[in-house]
Amino acid sequence: MCTVRLSSKGQIVIPKSVRQEHGWSPGQEFIVEEADGGVLLRPRPRFPPTELEEVFGSLPYEGPPLSLEAMDAAVQEAVRARWASPGREEER
Repeated sequence: MCTVRLSSKGQIVIPKSVRQEHGWSPGQEFIVEEADGGVLLRPRPRFPPTELEEVFGSLPYEGPPLSLEAMDAAVQEAVRARWASPGREEER
């Protein structure tokens, strides 16, 4: 457990070890909630939660609908092509 001090500007520095453990970087926003005996900081999600229906069809596509099997095959082919490209040997 760490001890921190409230500055004259109302700021508290979150210890580096805690920021690193949670992957928080400068600019991270938090939701401040009242809690029993104190406050709770929750990282604010970068994007609001969405439902599939809200984003379905947001990318343009012209052509006949593809089956799931066809989409899976296209993804697998793209992965194969990417790993077969020159200069990838050092990453394997």
